[in-house]
Amino acid sequence: EVQLVESGGGLVQAGGSLRLSCLLSGFTIDRYTIGWFRQAPGKQRELVASISASTGTDYADSVKGRFTISRDNAKNTVYLQMNSLNADDTGVYYCKPVVGYSWGQGTQVTVSS
Repeated sequence: EVQLVESGGGLVQAGGSLRLSCLLSGFTIDRYTIGWFRQAPGKQRELVASISASTGTDYADSVKGRFTISRDNAKNTVYLQMNSLNADDTGVYYCKPVVGYSWGQGTQVTVSS
């Protein structure tokens, strides 16, 4: 059974940091490009960062220089280090392969200003 479990969210003050983790089970991730997505209140879900099988990374302009995506294939886990957080980063964060698969429950990130 495929499961996507995001964790590490919480309430943080502007300027703070959080590290999100995503444990993917039921398949091996090593050949997949994995993305972190977020859905802010009242907005559509957007891709904020992705990491390819060869560990190439890509970021939305709004998070470049502040967020870092990484992966540990041995642990079937993908991470998102988020620094210099601001109120616009508030939302529910999800991870999954950028193509296919269903969404997990996500993890809530709230940045207070």
